[in-house]
Amino acid sequence: MKLKETSPLIFSLFGSDPFVNEFAKELKLDKGHLIQRQFPDGESYLRYEASLKGRKVIIVDTFDHPNEKILPLIFAGETAKELGATEVGLVAPYLAYMRQDTRFHPGEAITSTYFAKLISKTFDWMITVDPHLHRHHSLNEIYSIPTQVVSAAPVIASWIRRHIEKAVLIGPDEESKQWVSQIAEVAHIPFTVLKKVRLGDHHVKVSIPALGDFSSHVPVLVDDIVSTGQTMIETLRHFQSLETKPPVCIIVHPIFAGITTQTLAEAGAEQIASCNTILHDSNQLDLSQSLIQALKDFL
Repeated sequence: MKLKETSPLIFSLFGSDPFVNEFAKELKLDKGHLIQRQFPDGESYLRYEASLKGRKVIIVDTFDHPNEKILPLIFAGETAKELGATEVGLVAPYLAYMRQDTRFHPGEAITSTYFAKLISKTFDWMITVDPHLHRHHSLNEIYSIPTQVVSAAPVIASWIRRHIEKAVLIGPDEESKQWVSQIAEVAHIPFTVLKKVRLGDHHVKVSIPALGDFSSHVPVLVDDIVSTGQTMIETLRHFQSLETKPPVCIIVHPIFAGITTQTLAEAGAEQIASCNTILHDSNQLDLSQSLIQALKDFL
């Protein structure tokens, strides 16, 4: 089928086809095909199978395993510009390289800033979901292109209202307060935030929850990222000792680096639900419509 010359073209790089299919259907975008492979020496090869001249181009790529993805993504964006695309936008449901936002020890790289410069040079705008903002108040502090942040809070709040009676939200650390408080406000349920001390990549200490009047509620642990899962596991173990109702875990970005949902279940989680910013077997919260609304603003 010949592509319409005036409608935007949307491409998937690394397994983002479910999002691309939904976006194309809802927004009447043309799906383009981007051939990608590696040469025997590991270098990337890319080729667009469509004319990009005079077209808006959207690339969808979520940044789990970011080091494997960033060079092909930059090559795809730069090639689209060189081939005459009028603008090149990026939809990155999970945005990596946000944790190192300051120099904690002498000589460290502030990678969040360098990554932002790289993306800002290649793309004209970006949409993402709940980036891990801590010392930065907004993406505009490090990204020089227009950005839009989609909040997962409404979808998570709706899911909690449908599936859990008498919930109390638990944020495992101060960094989680921004997400937990939003969800609590939308869902009209109580919340508390614990204190965490990180002793290393695989070792943390989390304060013991004090639920008070909400001890009969179902604890719902909410975190934006589960990578090694140590924060979530440590928090779950506290609830086992407190003999509360079995906790539920909700995760915005399910990285699951070296752990599985079974690991969380063995630590005491009754149920594990994640957003589909990263494809995972725990995905139960679909953010497609939220991202579509954000895309409309750029199209």
